[in-house]
Amino acid sequence: MTVVGTLVATAGMTFYQDTWAFLIDRQELSAHSLFYPHNEHLVVFPVLIEMALIRVFGMSSATPEYVLLAIFLVATALLLYIYMQRRVGPWLALFGAVIVLTLGPAWEVLLWPFEITFIGPILFGLAMLLALERGDRPGDVAACIFLTLAIGFSGLGICFIPAAAVAVFQGQRETWYRRAYIFVIPLLLYAAWWVGWGHDAESHVTLRNILASPRFVFDSLAWSLQSMFGLAPGVGGAPDVSWGRALLIGVLLLIGYWLVKRRPRPALDPGLWPILAAAFANWFLTAFNDFPGRDPSSSRYQYAGVIFVLMIASNLMAGTRPGRRTLMVLAAVMLLAVGPNLVILEDGHDQLKPQSVLTRADTSALEIASRTVDPDFQLTEAVAGTPSLINLYAGKYLEVADRYGSPAYNPEELASAPEEGRRQADIVLSRALGLYTEVRRGATLPSAKDCVSVSGGGVAVPDVALAPGVTKIEVAPGPDAALSLRRFAVGEFPVKTEGAPGGSVMFLRIPTDGSSRPWRLHVEAEQSARVCG
Repeated sequence: MTVVGTLVATAGMTFYQDTWAFLIDRQELSAHSLFYPHNEHLVVFPVLIEMALIRVFGMSSATPEYVLLAIFLVATALLLYIYMQRRVGPWLALFGAVIVLTLGPAWEVLLWPFEITFIGPILFGLAMLLALERGDRPGDVAACIFLTLAIGFSGLGICFIPAAAVAVFQGQRETWYRRAYIFVIPLLLYAAWWVGWGHDAESHVTLRNILASPRFVFDSLAWSLQSMFGLAPGVGGAPDVSWGRALLIGVLLLIGYWLVKRRPRPALDPGLWPILAAAFANWFLTAFNDFPGRDPSSSRYQYAGVIFVLMIASNLMAGTRPGRRTLMVLAAVMLLAVGPNLVILEDGHDQLKPQSVLTRADTSALEIASRTVDPDFQLTEAVAGTPSLINLYAGKYLEVADRYGSPAYNPEELASAPEEGRRQADIVLSRALGLYTEVRRGATLPSAKDCVSVSGGGVAVPDVALAPGVTKIEVAPGPDAALSLRRFAVGEFPVKTEGAPGGSVMFLRIPTDGSSRPWRLHVEAEQSARVCG
């Protein structure tokens, strides 16, 4: 059901933001493509996955990515269920898995395939801990492999290295050296990567961040609790963590009372210490690298945070089997949390959907302008209308699209796309084609049959269709005239020119491109004008 739900929710969506850095810049199987850090992270396995997907399925559809995302989400929820079920039974484990699969505040992770860089470390970190619970050599070998996979997805996997170390040192002393390879081999591999490539990555570790880390960790825990109970603000809402702090203080007091007052003194599950090591390593490492956009309220941090909280809780409650009434109360609490979280998840979906429209429209404009566009033309936020395409340069994009297929609208699809996409496509086209204008003051045009007269004085006139080539616009003496263009847009003329002063002629050059759809000119002037050519 989760796979189907993910595919339905993401129908029509295409590649987004950081994914383009992999699609465009990491297609060649080389050491640089595999090991060069992405936002400070080792991402060798996500890069290999992207390489495989584009070679097998092409780039015309992002559906394979979304299928893989759903599989990762379901697999992680399943391992979390197994981990919790061993400690608190099937019902509480099921409640935890449902909360994670519907965690609206983590909408970026649940709806954006690139976030397997965050899901992967949790998935294989959980697999590592479950393998270690076997207590035999095959389990230890599997744990070492899973830990290596976890750190190869992103830096989040590093937090499971201390978890593995704690689990090993919990065993008998005489087994420490024999089992140390479980965490030493992945640690050495990560160190080798850091020496070779990772040390060049930008770091945000500062003394200020280190000193402020306890508060960051406290707030991270508070946000996790707030998100888990459906109390997080909606997408774009003010980052208020008051509920989470109150919950955290209450939970800490309750745990303290339970540990001190309960007789006989409860025996804590050995699994508590590895997961505490992983959770606090994650929160402190994140705190050390804190900078705008990476605060405790960030959507992507809620996913790992809630899973860590659920694992810690299951270890603290190990052996507990709630009665029927208690289960009914807990089920009600879960449902009350799931409802608001699904609303946030829908809001996150509504946030991402327009990005796919802009992506398909903007890349369509690049393809239409492919005959003359500068290979170094970049889809900056000012041009593309979104920051999610800053990794796209025309030359590299067109090369990859020619090889693997295009996710863009074709010209016919663009003509019927949502208005925000058509509007932005016109802006991208005007920049990519390099529409050229030249104004000659005091010039006039001779009478010609191919001229269209435009009345002035604010009289509404139809816009004028323009063919490729040079169009001449003569403006009679008077105030400056405003001249604007559109091609695919309907509701407005989004391409503004510098205009033309009264008593002048503007020469407008429009290159030939891959669409037969004409540009249309809108003249707004107090005086009359003529459009010729």
